[in-house]
Amino acid sequence: MVEAAKPHILPDPWSRESWRTKPAKQMPTYPDPEALAAVEQELRHFPPLVFAGEARRLRASLARVAEGKAFLLQGGDCAESFAEFHPNNIRDTFRVLLQMAVVLTFGAGVPVVKTGRLAGQFAKPRSEDFETIDGVALPSYRGDMVNGMEFTEEARIPDPKRLIHCYNQSAATLNLLRAFAQGGYADLHQVQLWNLSFVADSPQGHRYSDLVERLTEALEFMDACGLTSENAPQIRETDFFTAHEALLLPYEEAMTRVDSTTGDCYDTSAHFLWAGERTRDPDGAHIEFLRGIQNPIGVKIGPTLEAGELLRLIDHLNPNNTPGQLTLIARMGPDKIRKVLPPLIRAVERDSRKVVWVSDPMHANTVKSASGIKTRYFDRILEEVRAFFEIHREEGTYAGGVHFEMTGQDVTECVGGAQAITEANLSDHYHTHCDPRLNASQALELAFLLAEMLKERRSRERARRPVRATP
Repeated sequence: MVEAAKPHILPDPWSRESWRTKPAKQMPTYPDPEALAAVEQELRHFPPLVFAGEARRLRASLARVAEGKAFLLQGGDCAESFAEFHPNNIRDTFRVLLQMAVVLTFGAGVPVVKTGRLAGQFAKPRSEDFETIDGVALPSYRGDMVNGMEFTEEARIPDPKRLIHCYNQSAATLNLLRAFAQGGYADLHQVQLWNLSFVADSPQGHRYSDLVERLTEALEFMDACGLTSENAPQIRETDFFTAHEALLLPYEEAMTRVDSTTGDCYDTSAHFLWAGERTRDPDGAHIEFLRGIQNPIGVKIGPTLEAGELLRLIDHLNPNNTPGQLTLIARMGPDKIRKVLPPLIRAVERDSRKVVWVSDPMHANTVKSASGIKTRYFDRILEEVRAFFEIHREEGTYAGGVHFEMTGQDVTECVGGAQAITEANLSDHYHTHCDPRLNASQALELAFLLAEMLKERRSRERARRPVRATP
């Protein structure tokens, strides 16, 4: 049974604006503060994009993940853009996530909580404040929420009007996602239709088709028993939640509202918000903002994090130790995770902290190819995921999910996988505005590999169960 959320007690006074008293990293400097203030005021009067009840439902689902009774699948775009906004792109990303969830459900034998990096993932942290090309230095591109990707002085000026554009695009995206999730598109009887044309003839497409045959047989049996799409909504519909990094705090503050039923504050820009590796300072503005909202939240943890600082973060972000409230997203790289992650897990376990552990195998595996193109190697991504699962097995804890960047488009941005994308292929279909993403075939391949690990874990758990004597 999921433990009820305890009364939210903050150690220090908090308000939607209190983050403004803290040092804020990765925030753009707007040339016209009055224009920014006017946009913030306008956003405060806009309808919420998500609702407090939906966020509470996600927290309850994540509580089951924390208890080892569900698995979190968190994926989507590196950075959404205005130029690539199209219903087909939203649909294709959504259906790849549905495919992955079906594969993982078969592997894990537990519900899969589906959360998309969609409808709000428009801003990105940057390693450098300026980008230099041919001796010309301009402010770095920080995502369409802030400035333009074009390398011109005018495009790189932070423009607060982009926040309105982001809100409108997020609203349209959410409207379509809700229609897909609740309107019949997610019906399990449609699983074969989710296969994208460029994936269908691939090795992963064939594996998926085999799985569909098995699922179809199971559904036919259920139909014969009287469980159909008409009388069992779990077959026809699915819960689908949205998530993004809470990076641009003026936008997040403007979208934060008081829930009329509980009196708590929720950030209505997404169901789930997280702080990144560059903005997780316990004394910084981003943690200050996140500690006061009641959405389920996450924090990226990298190879430099020490146990004492992690416990401070947990104290700030989940002071009442509420199950499902806090997700720790490890992004360390396969070379460092085996040394860094175990002491962090032990510190959390010693203090009996209730968290969800998730692997982000993407962000510590970004490199530049010989030709200077930013890419990621599929084998390195898989190596980090395997290490994450093995570490949790050794520590006796639960590896609760994965967080990765992917798209439903036929891109060539990550090297490797069954498609055998090489560095020479990268420029064929390289469309990302920021970091390289897995394409649909690679994402599905990762799902099958994850499913195998989950099956192994389930087999070990069964073997440990005591055998009941026959009466």
